[in-house]
Amino acid sequence: MNPRLALLQPYPFERLKALTADVQPSAAHRAISLGIGEPKHPTPDFLKAALAGALDGLSAYPATAGEPALREACAAWLGRRYGVTVDAARQVLPVNGSREALFALAQTVIDPADREAVVVCPNPFYQIYEGAALLAGATPVFANSDPARNFAPAWDTIDAATWARTRLLYVCSPGNPSGAVMPLAEWARLFALSDEHGFVIASDECYSEIWFGPEDTPRGAAGGPPLGGLEAAAALGRHDFKRLISFTSLSKRSNAPGLRSGFVAGDAALLAAFLKYRTYHGGAMSPSVQRASVAAWADEVHVVANRALYRQKFARVTPLLQAAGLDVRLPDAGFYLWAGVPAACATATHSADEAFARELLASYNVTVLPGSYLARHSGGRNPGEGRIRLALVAGVEECVEAAERIAEALRRGG
Repeated sequence: MNPRLALLQPYPFERLKALTADVQPSAAHRAISLGIGEPKHPTPDFLKAALAGALDGLSAYPATAGEPALREACAAWLGRRYGVTVDAARQVLPVNGSREALFALAQTVIDPADREAVVVCPNPFYQIYEGAALLAGATPVFANSDPARNFAPAWDTIDAATWARTRLLYVCSPGNPSGAVMPLAEWARLFALSDEHGFVIASDECYSEIWFGPEDTPRGAAGGPPLGGLEAAAALGRHDFKRLISFTSLSKRSNAPGLRSGFVAGDAALLAAFLKYRTYHGGAMSPSVQRASVAAWADEVHVVANRALYRQKFARVTPLLQAAGLDVRLPDAGFYLWAGVPAACATATHSADEAFARELLASYNVTVLPGSYLARHSGGRNPGEGRIRLALVAGVEECVEAAERIAEALRRGG
């Protein structure tokens, strides 16, 4: 057995299941889950029809590089969304959702013989980053979130010696769980570090299409379409996207997590190596899924409608929770609220975030995820402790109902 498998920690939802195994949810309330970031809005009918109309693709083996039509659709979307130009044949590669690609990239770019290799991650973070680093033979190092900047990672807390050992940096903008968006100056700082030390930047942008300002808000403006990694690189004159790979998918944008469809784009030399790895790894996307994906990337009407639903939820839920005394504010983008719970909720056996999650389930049948499960102890603390992640993925009224129950729990003393 690979001994590094023993280094992997239980996934947050496994820990949540264990935490609440002895909790009897309130029978007086219908169950509402804000725990898992799984989109619950209906998958668009046109996308279902496109998939059903492409089932003849099941009779053929797919090419790992994907069909030209899909790569061109992805490149065209990047042009419309970010104003960047990419070579569809060399700088775009379809992947089976961003999750597997985020993991696989680390196996591609890290030398397993390099015992000094470090992978830098935000903290809290998407646990795939850590697992990818460990199974590639690297050491994960964490940049804790900064509450003063809407919980964006404090990259400056990583010292020079660590940056010198860094081989891969994971960034997530908009962030999970904070929703913080990286500004251009922060991108410039990370690109400069990449140039100095030669590490690859993996930019996880799967929440990029959920933002809260009016639809005509300019790209990069507050409340508008978040700045993307490729867009930042181009703005800084880095048109070859050297050592940069961006990741996105249809899961959140098109409410199609089960389609397992996304793409990566960026440095052509890196993508050539990644394609070689994926050819052996078996990372080819079904031809049926590819053809349905072409239709999804070409359409923005359903994305605007989807965004409007999230805008309604955040506009109603956030002030409701704030009025009840919860430490929470509107994120820059994404579909999570990152909320602080009263320290008095802590018990002799559970941290405040764990105890609050248990009591909320027992008394109100609402599931939330303790923030400490999304982070690691680093710099003398766990930056997720005392916070909970609320995934506003259910319908508008269901999310409002959950918020009303949370507000009642707070008024009753947590």
